[in-house]
Amino acid sequence: MNEPTYTLGANGALFGGETQADDGLIKDTTTQAFMADVIEESSNQPVLIDFWAPWCGPCKQLTPVIEKAVRNARGAVKLVKMNIDEHPEIPGQMGVQSIPAVVAFKDGRPLDGFMGAQTESQVQAFIERIAGPVGPSEADQMMEQAEAARAEGNWAVAAQAYVAVLQAEPDNAAAMAGLAHCYVGAGDLDRATQTLAAIAPEKANDPAVTAAKAALELAEQADKLGDLAELQARVASQPDDHQARFDLAVALSARGDKTDAVDQLMEIIVRDREWNEDGARKQLVQFFEAWGFKDPAAAYGRRKLSAVLFS
Repeated sequence: MNEPTYTLGANGALFGGETQADDGLIKDTTTQAFMADVIEESSNQPVLIDFWAPWCGPCKQLTPVIEKAVRNARGAVKLVKMNIDEHPEIPGQMGVQSIPAVVAFKDGRPLDGFMGAQTESQVQAFIERIAGPVGPSEADQMMEQAEAARAEGNWAVAAQAYVAVLQAEPDNAAAMAGLAHCYVGAGDLDRATQTLAAIAPEKANDPAVTAAKAALELAEQADKLGDLAELQARVASQPDDHQARFDLAVALSARGDKTDAVDQLMEIIVRDREWNEDGARKQLVQFFEAWGFKDPAAAYGRRKLSAVLFS
């Protein structure tokens, strides 16, 4: 079954589709085609033969892992899969007694292999033993471009790059979370909500996902606040109006004025640490979560908060 892929429409919508072809990197083989698909083809680059069966649970675990690793190797190796129920002769001749079993061929001869489900890092290490070091995948490179564009507030460029990652890796939670950040930055909170809802439940606690959820919550808070100038005027005329200062901090954060947002919350903490059940400090923590650990404003806020709490 093909996995979903994603495209960003002219209006920014996320549409579903199907993955593109693997350009011959992954294929199924038969007893008759084994010689051409594996033995002869291994003269061009190493070929991994994956022996599997539909009833095999560990096979189902290994399939997405090894296919992703082969795609990431970008032609350094090929993957050929053989269903042992339909084609028992070859695995029988090779002495395969347990599946999944993967054997690497090069220049017509078996080099190395493994049995059982493996982690992504283990499969990558296996491929690098056979084919040599593999540099960053195209998806990894696109992810770096997406993160850089998002850091600059270039939402459209970042979104296109995240979509490119998702076309290669539909289950990439960090890319989905990054796309949600782009929707938040562009003010499309409905699509941000839809994007986060599409993330698999088991990845709900991924740091990138929790950061995107925090950013969405902040944007929703800011969306309900009054005019920024009005909040600033209220704080200027009534410095002890902590609710107005709190709302101003949230509004400033939504505008990208993160350092000013930190300063406003720190002012509340200095004036009245217990206000609203320590609400200013809790809001700062949510800022840090939404902005990310490496964000300069988050680091600035942590330093200021530590200086006050531990002075």
